Amino acid sequence: MEIVPYLTNDSNVIVFLLLLLRFSGVFAFFPFFDNQMISPSIRGAMIFFMAVLFYPLAHYELGQLSVIDLMIAGLFELMMGFLAGLMLQIVFAMISFSGELMSFSMGLTMASAYDPISGSQRPIVGQLLSMLALLVALSLDFHHIVLQLIAHSLDSVPLGGFVSIGSVEYYIEALGNFFVVGFSMAFPILAIILFSDIIFGMIMKTHPQFNLLAIGFPVKIAIAFVVLIIILPSIYVHFRREIESALFAIGEMF
Repeated sequence: MEIVPYLTNDSNVIVFLLLLLRFSGVFAFFPFFDNQMISPSIRGAMIFFMAVLFYPLAHYELGQLSVIDLMIAGLFELMMGFLAGLMLQIVFAMISFSGELMSFSMGLTMASAYDPISGSQRPIVGQLLSMLALLVALSLDFHHIVLQLIAHSLDSVPLGGFVSIGSVEYYIEALGNFFVVGFSMAFPILAIILFSDIIFGMIMKTHPQFNLLAIGFPVKIAIAFVVLIIILPSIYVHFRREIESALFAIGEMF
């Protein structure tokens, strides 16, 4: 019977609500956790379960807070998940950007399909690279590292007291490298497509009867896919380095 007053204590309820909002920011903005294939009801149940599981680690005495203070504290918790998730979203966006460049150069821009992960229409090559990137992230125990960072944040960042200072440098560097890294991933495909266009142009000059649309177009796509298979390991070496630096920056922010 003594547990009922403990659970209904105002301070404990506020701690649980703020912890619930911290996990809500993670499940709403972090890659893999924000998967559109997961229904909102299941995601809400996961957020509640994680808040209950991590509640013993949130040993705070917040005391009495006004409604305005509680709203501001809840906003800080959501902003914490948003800013941390944005770091990882930038890394995954690099892969998507390189995939779109590859699709454009291969002439597969119109070959787009519904992406169940992002919930939008995307080129097929970009979807393939994004799903492989997600598998690489999971192989690095990305989802477990995120939960460990949240557990660490409960000791280093008080609930409702998040202030982001050290993450600005990472955002500037990541946004500055966004196009450079994305273009460098797609550069071998762009180069081989440009080289094949030059060769086909020379063939058209010497043999005007050569049917470029019937022969050249599928040949370019086949060559590009062969090169893509060859360069996939180097692409995901870049991706792994970027995601490790993003996780390190999140650890510094927490």
